Amino acid sequence: MSAPGEFKPVIHDAETVGNHETAVNEKKQSSEPGSGAGENAAVPVATREDERAHYEKFGTYDRYEMTEEDCYSELGFSFPERKKWMILSIVFLVQVSMNFNTSLYSNAVGGISEEFGVSAQAARVGAAAFLVAYAFGCELWAPWSEELGRWPILQLSLLLVNAFQIPVAIAPNYATIIAFRTLGGLSTAGGSVTLAMVADMWEPDSQQHAVAFIVFSSVGGSVLGPIVGGFVEQFLAWRWNIWIQLIFGCAVQIAHACLVPETRTTVLMDRIAKRRRQEGDKDGKPVNVWGPNELTRFKERFSAHEILTTWIRPFRMFLTEPIVLVLSLLSGFSDAIIFMFLQSYALVYAQWGFAPLAIGLAFVPIGIGYLLAWLSFFPAIKRNERLRRERPGDEKAQYEARLWWLLYTAPCLPVGLIVFAWTSTGPPLHWIGSMVASAVIGIANYAIYMATVDYMICAYGPYSASATGGNGWARDFLAGVLTLPATPFFQNIGARPLANASTILFCISLLLVVSVYVIYWKGPGLRKRSPFAQQLAGAREDTGGRRASHLPGAYGSRVNSVSGNERPGMPGSRRGSVIRGTSFQGRAAGSRGNSVANAA
Repeated sequence: MSAPGEFKPVIHDAETVGNHETAVNEKKQSSEPGSGAGENAAVPVATREDERAHYEKFGTYDRYEMTEEDCYSELGFSFPERKKWMILSIVFLVQVSMNFNTSLYSNAVGGISEEFGVSAQAARVGAAAFLVAYAFGCELWAPWSEELGRWPILQLSLLLVNAFQIPVAIAPNYATIIAFRTLGGLSTAGGSVTLAMVADMWEPDSQQHAVAFIVFSSVGGSVLGPIVGGFVEQFLAWRWNIWIQLIFGCAVQIAHACLVPETRTTVLMDRIAKRRRQEGDKDGKPVNVWGPNELTRFKERFSAHEILTTWIRPFRMFLTEPIVLVLSLLSGFSDAIIFMFLQSYALVYAQWGFAPLAIGLAFVPIGIGYLLAWLSFFPAIKRNERLRRERPGDEKAQYEARLWWLLYTAPCLPVGLIVFAWTSTGPPLHWIGSMVASAVIGIANYAIYMATVDYMICAYGPYSASATGGNGWARDFLAGVLTLPATPFFQNIGARPLANASTILFCISLLLVVSVYVIYWKGPGLRKRSPFAQQLAGAREDTGGRRASHLPGAYGSRVNSVSGNERPGMPGSRRGSVIRGTSFQGRAAGSRGNSVANAA
């Protein structure tokens, strides 16, 4: 293994400035004696003027790409544990604020209906529009966090969401509310980015507690909205629901801006390489090392084609990676069922004469269920970690074992729904029965979300933002689509509509629970049919079980400077920023992917 700062490149050597373009066009490859060919990538400078200056400074026309093993101690994986959890605590609040926005609006429905003379059903369009737009926002923002970094994407997302709250809060008409709620949802980066930050700071074998924490923030934010909203609805004007969202959002954005550093590995590598060059210049010892994103010109990196392929990446993964598709649909339908169940709360507890404040507090048992589920994963995670240590070569221990606790907690969903169905019929039954059932449902909801995203982050590592974006899309899109029919659904089915509707949800949930067991037993087959996951798994084997920062050419990501079949980096080295050539490569001649052709 090379020491940090020691670069042993594959050389793409041009003999003179005059014949350099010819050498590039012919894509000739050679090696310096003793250079350790095959370990680090080198690409030629883009323009003749740059080439001259570069040659005069370094005595070569090549630029050498930094790999993760050269700077591992400076990446997010090597942050002190205290720093990691400080960052994650702020990210926790960011995620709470995002999901808080999705649920608090519901308590404004009555006031909007009364002020603007629209039906309550029409007023709910604002909630549906936000959720559906949120689903697409997760997909659109996620891949850009992989290209530009987590920090600027979250900051821009929070800024836009907060800005779009203001027109809603002062809306003079109903149309303004719908328009800016839609824009607010589309501007929300969502859990796909916050969960990806876990993959930036923890390796697969140690990520689970961090994933569990962020998942708790996501579901917790959804239940915090109606609890706070109950107080607002009973004591304040409806616009305060929006102002409170704005105040919370601004506070979170300031905390994130001041306390959370960048964590995306490739972005950090660019900064480290630049700093080392600057330090070398000061010391009179030029350092010829460059970050992965520095080796591509801006117009190539952000061409119309690159922008389009970056945006398409999460949707392609959702449709072509069976792991992403199956787990996202499981999580999405589960969340949709629970979302519909929550829409019955106002109808159910009105039977006992609950005021808005009391109805809001009725969501507390669900929060207790989420808390119990989170705590229950602690021993399950400990078991998973032990299995991975004992069976390092067993893929089921590395992947499917993450779904093990779900085998026992997923049945809580149908159990909770059927108990809720027949304890929510009003007096003479006591309301406590339905609340206990709600807590049981909360356990299942948390467990399904936690297990599915933990599996996907493990499988997709640096591209987990795009992968979990599919999960978020399914959850939010289905919840948004079902917002409008949910209330009529609980009002119009038979003589006992509340009980009958919840019983129907119980029947659907049985199918979902069966699918959990199928996924657990058929997981290896799903992974084999997921080509991108297989590419990343192979790269992880090459790096001794560590994640790689990016997979060149993957679903529209830029191809690295080495194409062909050999991965730079010594076997068993810590990590490598360049992964072996894949079927996703194949770029036009002259692109970055072809700067060094046919690497051995």
